[in-house]
Amino acid sequence: MTTPASAAERPAPAPPQPLPGGHAAQRTRAQLADGREIFFFDDEPRRRTVEDRREISRPVGGNEMRYDPLLREWVAIAAARQNRTHLPSTDQCPLCPSTPERATEVPQGQYDVVVFENRFPSFRGDIPIPEELLSTTTAAQESAGLRHPGSGRCEVVCFTDQHTSALGQVSVRRMRTVVDAWADRTAAMLAEPGVEQVYCFENRGEEIGVTLNHPHGQIYGYPFVTPRTRTLLDSAADYRARRDADLFADILASEVADGRRVVARTEHWTAFTPAWARWPVELHIYPHRAVERLPELTDAERDDFAALYLDLLRRGDLLFDSPLPYISGWQQAPASAAPGLMRLHLQLFSIRRAENKLKYLAGSESGMGVFINDIAPEETARRLVAIGPQAAESDTAESEQATPTQTEETP
Repeated sequence: MTTPASAAERPAPAPPQPLPGGHAAQRTRAQLADGREIFFFDDEPRRRTVEDRREISRPVGGNEMRYDPLLREWVAIAAARQNRTHLPSTDQCPLCPSTPERATEVPQGQYDVVVFENRFPSFRGDIPIPEELLSTTTAAQESAGLRHPGSGRCEVVCFTDQHTSALGQVSVRRMRTVVDAWADRTAAMLAEPGVEQVYCFENRGEEIGVTLNHPHGQIYGYPFVTPRTRTLLDSAADYRARRDADLFADILASEVADGRRVVARTEHWTAFTPAWARWPVELHIYPHRAVERLPELTDAERDDFAALYLDLLRRGDLLFDSPLPYISGWQQAPASAAPGLMRLHLQLFSIRRAENKLKYLAGSESGMGVFINDIAPEETARRLVAIGPQAAESDTAESEQATPTQTEETP
């Protein structure tokens, strides 16, 4: 357990730690005034003196887990989040760099990528949920909704110190730093006693429900296997038992063979709109190699993904008359998953279905979990392919550090 640093202490410059790989970012660990950890991931090595002089403490209000016996799912109760910062003005953004006049969550005047513990976490605690919990409780306890102390960990990832930018506007080198940060924090979180699964994701756009407009994402360390991942694992296990084959590998092969829904394909990755897409805009990005978690990606795979992902984000912003609101996140194997069942992949989806229309989760979707898509997946893929590969001008200037892999529009 970390302890807050005294405001009178002046720490020495923290030496950067090289991450594995020849092109990887440099990491510097420090501590915020209330004891939370903060990690700086720099595109190039630099020594940082990190000192948070704020007089702050963690918000009052604990985290609790409650079990839903009908759906057999856990619900997090995090009352302190009710008072979290909501759409502040630009000059009050807590994710911008600190200045002499105003201290923020990032006690530096400049940063590349920074990750820190969320001050208003959905999950927090280091007490694992016992595997035998259901078998050691009574029927009355289970039907009333089992309770467990809050567990897990939540972190914020700032992609750039430029408030009015976006992840799709950063350079390929910066995107590679983001990938390294995701991989580094995934490995660290999975080593925590209260974490079973790690989810790196980004909510983009007020239409999605974003409460801070600064370009950022989050990393959740769940204390259980999430419902979606449990279904994926069960499906993969059933498919293997019936077909003696890898479900994810067969899906990828089928999409490539069909070709109509493939948006882009590189040496190491394929991006496609699945035939069963539920959302108006939905992309799945699969690695060609069977990889279970982000830390397993090679330098070449990380470089290739960085260029491909920026291309796809920029295409998304050209679909309609405004920046695309989306949710994008990595599915990776939980700590307890049987080896070889899960394949790492990214899912990006948007609720925008037209220039002036959003898809709302109404009766069928919210009430019964049955999605109805107004746009054929083949049409979404066709429009994204027609836009063509997109590259930022800043990428050319940094070509000596990271050369983008050219994407192909068809397999």
